[in-house]
Amino acid sequence: MTDRITSPFQRYSTAREVAAGHDLSGLTAIVTGAATGIGVETVRALAEQGADVVIAARKPDLAAAAIADIEKTAKGKVSFEMLDLSEMASVRAFGERWGTRPLNILINNAAVMACPPDTTKDGLEMQIGTNHFGHFLLSVLLAPALVAGAKASGKTSRLVSLSSIGHVRSDIRWDDPHFRNGDYEKWASYGQAKTANALFAVGFDRRFKDQGVRANAVMPGGILTPLQRHLPIEEQRAMGWLDENDNAVTGFKTTEQGASTSVWAAVGPELEGVGGLYLEDCAQAVPWSKENPRAGVMPHALNPDSAERLWAMSVETTGAG
Repeated sequence: MTDRITSPFQRYSTAREVAAGHDLSGLTAIVTGAATGIGVETVRALAEQGADVVIAARKPDLAAAAIADIEKTAKGKVSFEMLDLSEMASVRAFGERWGTRPLNILINNAAVMACPPDTTKDGLEMQIGTNHFGHFLLSVLLAPALVAGAKASGKTSRLVSLSSIGHVRSDIRWDDPHFRNGDYEKWASYGQAKTANALFAVGFDRRFKDQGVRANAVMPGGILTPLQRHLPIEEQRAMGWLDENDNAVTGFKTTEQGASTSVWAAVGPELEGVGGLYLEDCAQAVPWSKENPRAGVMPHALNPDSAERLWAMSVETTGAG
């Protein structure tokens, strides 16, 4: 691929290294699901450079512990707001509380992975319902705030949508995205949701780039976090994620390293005025190939026609947009 966007950072750079040297004072960021895992390190890196960061999550006790730790080194203010992405009423309430206050960075970090068959409060399949439709509604509700943030700061506002290499497992199941035919398979569900996260960045960027807001998707890498809560240790061993001592195998990242591409997408100068991309290891991803199946992006995750089709489906499902 020609003119691929890269950065001075690489696969094992940390979020703090990526954020270092950026003056983020006066900027406001929201990071969903940031009470645990890479979300905590994403918030830490931004707050240490002066950004005011809101942890939008559904577990106030875990968020409080994270904030107490982050505040030891933060220059910006770190706060908590309740948000349950599996319940549209909660997402709408968050949007109403936020209003049109200027917002500069929105990182859609929260996710559910490989859970047993379940539905959201609104009857949607849990993984796409939470990972995509919840974030879709949140992002559309906050779009005016992102536009206001761009106008107030004179800088492009940025939306970061966390996808995954899991997107290779499934395109959008257009005829039955909620597995109502009874053929639920947890990894196909996760793959569909992560494809949706990438396509959403394409659709959002197209709609808001002329208003000063750009959106990109991010593959954070393999990291052992609470995201694996639904996977038995035996399954993680069978998938080759753990060694004989149940430690992460070579190639996995720490949470600090896993947050780096999210932070680069949020602050990297190489991405100023750039959107609709799929990023990994602090660079624009290369096309997926059988020779390197654990990296890269499949065409279906960046297809502009699919992005438009998904947007229409999402408007119909959430009533927003």
